[in-house]
Amino acid sequence: MSDRELDAAGVTDPAVRLAYARCKRLNASYGKTFYLATRLLTPAQRPAVHALYGFARWADEIVDANSSAERGAELDRLEKQLGAQLDGHRTDHPVLAALADTVERHGIERTLFTDFLASMRMDLEVTEYADLAALGRYVHGSAAVIGLQMLPVLGTVGPRDEVEAGAAALGVAFQLTNFLRDVGEDLDRGRLYLPLDVLDAYGVDRDLLLRCRRTGRSEQRVRRAFAHLAAHTYAVYREAEKGVPGLRPVSRPCVGTALTLYRDILDGIVAADYQVFSRRVVVPRARRLAVALPGLARAVVARAVHPGTGQNARA
Repeated sequence: MSDRELDAAGVTDPAVRLAYARCKRLNASYGKTFYLATRLLTPAQRPAVHALYGFARWADEIVDANSSAERGAELDRLEKQLGAQLDGHRTDHPVLAALADTVERHGIERTLFTDFLASMRMDLEVTEYADLAALGRYVHGSAAVIGLQMLPVLGTVGPRDEVEAGAAALGVAFQLTNFLRDVGEDLDRGRLYLPLDVLDAYGVDRDLLLRCRRTGRSEQRVRRAFAHLAAHTYAVYREAEKGVPGLRPVSRPCVGTALTLYRDILDGIVAADYQVFSRRVVVPRARRLAVALPGLARAVVARAVHPGTGQNARA
């Protein structure tokens, strides 16, 4: 985290500044596509976005490591520390000081973090989802609330309900894209995030997916099921797009760029004919730059036309 960003955000406490810096490193390491988009925000906005991402990444890493009992204990400890930090009691956690500072500065609802941790706990017990409705209950906490957490930082000018719906949809679209791209890795962890009723309609089950994982090739039935789910995910992206105009002008280039780049991952999955078991679909660097540079130009113009709007993004 640069001193310029933290100074712009008004963060002066040395310990809190260190926590923000840790969150930024997590974002840069794990969320390369999203991190690139965050560079289009004003310097004052970036620390808060890094803090929100850093916390989510920290919890996600707990879920993906160690035994189930250890993960459950770690999540319990994280939730207890989070509550203490949000209540104004310092903990020794590496990122929570930044998160608590962000929550206080931007008035983010604490229930959004409760919902998030509830979905993280589902990963300890639930290994598959019967249908899109069941999956939707999981992605509400694991993805939709992330978009809602970001809103007070990004700021809104449009109808609140419409912007919130768009923010939630964007988080869901990102996660559904990940589910298709990372199905093999998720299977390795014993999890399947693709709704069973859709898979069953195309004659696909877990055993077939595991066979595809072993061979590295998606069979025709699997490709047809994935095409169905990709179409659903494109529809969620279209819902997400509706919320972008309701964001503050200085935030639109970031969110629009993130949306485009993540949808490009879905485009890559489709272009690869859903052959996702032997390689990880990524957006080429040239394409990322081709999208990000015009976004940067729009961000510069927005900051010039709307100076100061990144200092206090709360609507």
